[in-house]
Amino acid sequence: MLSTLSRMFQPGHRPCILVLGDLILDEYQRGTAQRLSPEAPVPVLDAAPATSVLGGAANVAANLAALGAEVRLCGVRGNDRQGEQLAALLMHAAIDCRGVVVMPERPTTHKLRVVAHGQQLVRIDREECSALPASVEATLLAAVEAQLPDVVGVVLSDYAKGVLGGSLCEQVIARARARGLHVTVDPKGTCYARYTHASLITPNLVELARGTGRSVQTEAERWEAARALLAETHAGAVLVTCGKEGMRLLQPEAPPVSVRAEARQVFDVTGAGDTVIAVASLALFAGVPLSNAARVANLAAGIVVGKPGTATVSLAELSEAAGRRLSTSACKIVSRAQATVKVCEAQAMGARVVFTNGCFDLLHAGHVTYLESAREQGDVLVVAVNSDASVRRLKGAARPIIAEADRVALVAGLAAVDWVVTFEEDTPEALIELLAPDVLVKGSDYRPEQVVGKERVEASGGRVELIPILQGRSTSSIIATILTRLGREERA
Repeated sequence: MLSTLSRMFQPGHRPCILVLGDLILDEYQRGTAQRLSPEAPVPVLDAAPATSVLGGAANVAANLAALGAEVRLCGVRGNDRQGEQLAALLMHAAIDCRGVVVMPERPTTHKLRVVAHGQQLVRIDREECSALPASVEATLLAAVEAQLPDVVGVVLSDYAKGVLGGSLCEQVIARARARGLHVTVDPKGTCYARYTHASLITPNLVELARGTGRSVQTEAERWEAARALLAETHAGAVLVTCGKEGMRLLQPEAPPVSVRAEARQVFDVTGAGDTVIAVASLALFAGVPLSNAARVANLAAGIVVGKPGTATVSLAELSEAAGRRLSTSACKIVSRAQATVKVCEAQAMGARVVFTNGCFDLLHAGHVTYLESAREQGDVLVVAVNSDASVRRLKGAARPIIAEADRVALVAGLAAVDWVVTFEEDTPEALIELLAPDVLVKGSDYRPEQVVGKERVEASGGRVELIPILQGRSTSSIIATILTRLGREERA
């Protein structure tokens, strides 16, 4: 399992993946219910503030982004409050939405769940499930085609809300296959012929029964239904999720594979299929054998059903669940999307998030002391490291001395650092805007008005701290010393 994870998550490698499907806004209205209404025999909810999360294909994209992939998303949303919320959540997760079409005449698919004491009382859906107009399908197909040259694979997330109900599905599969790309599908409905020639189809038992018109009550019936689906679609594989009974993988001319479920407490199965298709796709696109991909996806599903509501899974959780951890420093190196999720989770638990940045070229004692002092300003330290191109623009063509991957690894190896993220821009302003840290730290050689991101952090109630720097320690002085000594040796 560890070798599979290592292959999926190569340091410094961010696969670009295209997700197409039905976008959903999942809203949760939680509260307590301790009395019945005098108007009707229904509970009265003392409501807490409502929360919204990404659902459907948007949740598949969020799962991929949380695992470090660069994600391009295509679909439709309405020009309404829910659509604006959906767009804001996607931007916050650093998901590329250039392929999302706004349809003023169509509502954003919205599921409102009312929950009291961990129990769902009612779900209220607002949606339009009719097929998309031909003009919108053409726009989506053009958006997909424009991005196919940049991606390593395509994920189709079908929630039967109309996006994949027409000819779009077949056309996308054909165009992706023409480029040699894998296409994976989380299916819905009763007509699975539109998924013909997909690389992987991942139905649950209910979807398998509806898609094939067969009973799936017994183990033998499930395998027969999977074989029928494989024969109908000519797919590369069928991975059936069977809930507490694990998964069943069937490939042409390969022995069937049964994967036992992880023994975990189930809190909420909402969105578990999204996690399965995201993890299985990421593994498949990385060249992992499907039998191993199924086991990692099964592991991820076991984690996500233990979380309330629609949720994602992280690399650290996967590696820990596998019984062995990847190197601690490797788990600290995160993408922008991963950093966003981690910061949000930390702040939701009441942690103060500290942010600082730098080139960290030729890591020295001054850097170590500075980062240790920064960590003392809060509970979690995020360090943003300039990319090689960014360092060259700031320091000149001779820098950096140490390559980006090595600089990031060295910073991640420090005990004071929790997460490391790189940025390509000259300043970390956009990253600060995205992460919204509680404390922004720079060295005392800066004046407060010189600190990039100061206004953004203070506007949201945070603060800026200037940390004393260790005098006489700098990368420039180290380089000068080396050059001086080399000059002396040459003269000698």
